[in-house]
Amino acid sequence: MAITLNGGTGVITGVSVGGLPDGIVDSGTLATNSVDSAELIDGAIDTSHLASGVVTGVKQVVHAGLTTTPSTSSTTLTATGLTASITPSATTSKIQIHVHLPVSVESNQNTGFVRFRLYRDSTAIGTVGTGASGNQWSLGAIGCPEWTGVRLKDVLEKAGIKETAVYTAHHSVDGHLSGDPAKTPISRGVPIEKAMTDDCLIAFEMNGEALPVLNGYPLRLIIPGWPGSCSQKWLKRIQIRDKIHDGTKMTGSAYRVPAYPVSPGTEVPKEDMVIIHEMPVKSIITSPTTGERQQLGQAFEVRGHAWSGQGNVNKLELSIDFGATWQAASLDAPKNKFAWQQWRAKLTLNEAGYYEVWARATDQTGVGQPAIVPGWNPKGYLNNMQHRIAVFAV
Repeated sequence: MAITLNGGTGVITGVSVGGLPDGIVDSGTLATNSVDSAELIDGAIDTSHLASGVVTGVKQVVHAGLTTTPSTSSTTLTATGLTASITPSATTSKIQIHVHLPVSVESNQNTGFVRFRLYRDSTAIGTVGTGASGNQWSLGAIGCPEWTGVRLKDVLEKAGIKETAVYTAHHSVDGHLSGDPAKTPISRGVPIEKAMTDDCLIAFEMNGEALPVLNGYPLRLIIPGWPGSCSQKWLKRIQIRDKIHDGTKMTGSAYRVPAYPVSPGTEVPKEDMVIIHEMPVKSIITSPTTGERQQLGQAFEVRGHAWSGQGNVNKLELSIDFGATWQAASLDAPKNKFAWQQWRAKLTLNEAGYYEVWARATDQTGVGQPAIVPGWNPKGYLNNMQHRIAVFAV
């Protein structure tokens, strides 16, 4: 019996568990503009001749492999718990996610395959910002590429999650700056409830191409709406824990804020610091740049992006009188949930002099950006104050 790929334009829904006597993929159920056949090399699918239209520009395949000892007879693989590892192949241009299932799996082949559907989403990934010591992100860093991968939820469900599961733990091949292999630069995680949402991905492509090395090749996590540090790059292993993960950058004051309002400079007990989850609503003005001169009495365009860890942004407003009055900007719908939204508006300055353009986004929960830096915290996290630029009317 042949392995069957089922899918439509933009997706490959998977590779079925089964025998591979003819060594050829049956493409009878694939949509137009997809692959005619794919040879099996070393028990994995070589996708080098996948046509554009299935997954644009794909040169890799992501699947789960149950690797067993080569044998001419049936082989039983028994494993407990969940581990995941990455095996890039220099010869077949593929990536495998090896998932050891917590059940016995019967296979009469050297390798069995578990079906996973591919997903593609545009997701804004950004920093929590910092105004204290450490790397200075100023207004914060944000990007919204298109990611392609498999759902983290699907992989975890296939592996089997026990009722005692509390948190994920993410491990990567990222090396410590000291060069000490015993040290880990970062190992973050998320509550199992977040990991099991439909939005989290194990991604292998960015903007239709294999992940660049700096962006996490060959695999990375995409955890939408949460700090970018949760979206671990260079992923090699996902661990399921029965307690809150205590890896590097999960304890102390790292990615944590006080559980209650405190005055600036307060020394907050460690037990009163809580892990940052959803990112607050935020917007930026991308054009014009601060300090530009505008023609007196002539309309000019102001534009930018807005996003929220809660999902959609419902409105974007601008002020040129220091917040006394506001006017609505045109706000595009997001490409999908957790993608940033573009906005634009025309402004006119009718008197010569100095002005500030302030931008204020409000998300689907009705929460808007504050006019000043929000509640103090030791690391300066979560600064989502209204972005403003200076302009001169001449």
